[in-house]
Order: sequence, then structure tokens, then C-alpha cells
Amino acid sequence: MKNNITMKDIANTLGVSSVTVSKALSDKEGVSDSLKLKIKKVADELGYRYNSAAKTIKEGLSYNVGVMIPQRFTGINDSFYMRVYQQISLHLDRFGYFGILNILSNEDEEQLNFPRIYNESKVDGIVILGQVSKPYIETVQKMKLPKLFLDFYDEHAEIDSIVTDNFYGAYELTNYLLRMGHREIAYVGNIYSTSSIQDRFLGYYKSLLEHGLALEDRLILNDRDERGVFINIELPDKMPTAFVCNCDQVAYNLYERLTADGYHVPDDCSVVGFDNDVYATLLNPQLTTVEVDVSLMAETTVKFIMEKIAGSSRQNGRVLIPGNIIYRDSVKKLG
Repeated sequence: MKNNITMKDIANTLGVSSVTVSKALSDKEGVSDSLKLKIKKVADELGYRYNSAAKTIKEGLSYNVGVMIPQRFTGINDSFYMRVYQQISLHLDRFGYFGILNILSNEDEEQLNFPRIYNESKVDGIVILGQVSKPYIETVQKMKLPKLFLDFYDEHAEIDSIVTDNFYGAYELTNYLLRMGHREIAYVGNIYSTSSIQDRFLGYYKSLLEHGLALEDRLILNDRDERGVFINIELPDKMPTAFVCNCDQVAYNLYERLTADGYHVPDDCSVVGFDNDVYATLLNPQLTTVEVDVSLMAETTVKFIMEKIAGSSRQNGRVLIPGNIIYRDSVKKLG
């Protein structure tokens, strides 16, 4: 492949003018949406690299998007948000943008401080990846630049959000356990912690309701404290036959607790998770879980933030990205 692909190369490939290519790549008027997409696709295939520095000087943009993750989601064992950030950066690159990772420290979140990338005007838009506190959401609303929430939402904030379909994913997982003969099913997760955990709990609860099963308080197990730090999972005195975990990392923690207490998965109890991240395959047996479409989440995020940076005032509201169950060996059929 030729190095230093130019706009002229793209124009020659498609049989259009270099001016048309320039307008399409800059999202300017005068080129139809279908032709813009075709030009961007060919530019991507040929390996065209946008000259961000030159455009920054000319247009007064930084050509950076901030991806802000609360510190509590960035521990050494947290992999999901790093995967999402990676995918966002890859999709941003196709628009000639860079993704700047910004860790929101616990102290800055508590003191309601703006991130440095915002104060120093280093970004044209910002994606908040992972749920921040209610008071900090008000701080985000005061930021005078395009912004959106990813992997959480807040009903009181007029900020677009992109989330996986947590409710339906957990609903289908619980239905699967019920089809496998389970009737005593616990939910593992602090339902007051994040909107995602709460929606997954509600999906679990709906499945129980539809099958005429009562929700028992003893089968709602806490996995983390009010700061989001994982705690030891306390098992109920009368053990259920299955556990629905709010994420794969929690399922990993549950496996360890069950093993320490002499239980075996799935012979003594079945376990399912959510995310299909590295923890799902580290476990033995490997975990039945809901696969989150990280690439589609990232692609949708970048599409929306690019539209906002370009000046669009359209509100997308809460956008759900569907997932699908990955069936493995952590569930035993009863009866």
C-alpha cells in the first residue's frame, strides 16, 4: 500500500474532484450524505491520515475528544472500560480525531472539579464513561461543550446516553435459568450503585414475575459498598440453585467465595454473568454471560459526538445497544 495517501489519490479512485473529497472529509455542505460515506470509506480503506495539526490551526478545533472514566472503574482488574475506550479511539481515528483518556479522581469527583482537559480547552467534546455521582452530573451539565454519557444514564440530565440493553439481557439470562429448571435464583449486585446494575436487576425481577415467583430479599446479595468498592459476598443460609451476577468480574468474585465454602459450579449451583469480558473465560467452568457489543457502542458514541461537535442540536435521548447470550458450561439443567 502506498504511503502518504493524499486527497487526490482518493479523488482518482472514485472519479471525483479533490475539492469534493476535501468537503466530504471535513463534513462540509455541497456533498450528498451517501457520497460522503463512500469517500470516507475509501479514505479509510486506502489508509488516509488526516492532518489534525493543520486543521487545528485553520479551524480552531483541538481534534481531540475526552473520554473521562471515574477512578473507581480503572483498577488493575477492571478491563471492560479499557476495552470500550480502545474501541472509541479506533473509531475516532477514522474522523481524524484522537481520544484522550482522562481519569476522574475520587477527590475531583467529590469536590465537583472540572477535568483539566476541559479547563485547558484540550478537547472539542467529552464522553463520560461509567456512572458518576448525582452531584457530579450537575457539574457535567455545566460543561459548555458537546458531551454524552456512556454505559449509564440519568433521567434528570438532558444529556444523551448510550447503554447496552441491560434490562432485556438480564431478563433473557433469568429466563434461560428458569428453562433449565431453576426456581431459587439469587441476584448479585448493589442495586443502588449504578443505573446498569439496577436495570439488570429489573430484568431479573420481571422474569421472576412472569413465572409466578416471589422476589425474596434474602436472594438479593450485595457486591460493593457505596463507593463502588467490591466487598465480600455474603451467601444466604439457604442456598439458591443459581446466581445472576451483574457483571463477569462479580461472577469471578462469587466463584472464589463459592469455592472457599466448598461449593462447585455448576454441580452445586449455576452462575451467569454480564459483559463477556476476560473474566468469563478465566473461570473454570467458563461463564455463561451476555456479550456486550462494545464495538457498536463505541461506533454509536463516536457518531453522536461527531454530530454534536459539527453543531447538530438533535437530541438522541437514551439509545440501547442489544447484546446476546453466550452459552458456556456454568449452568446445570435440573430435573
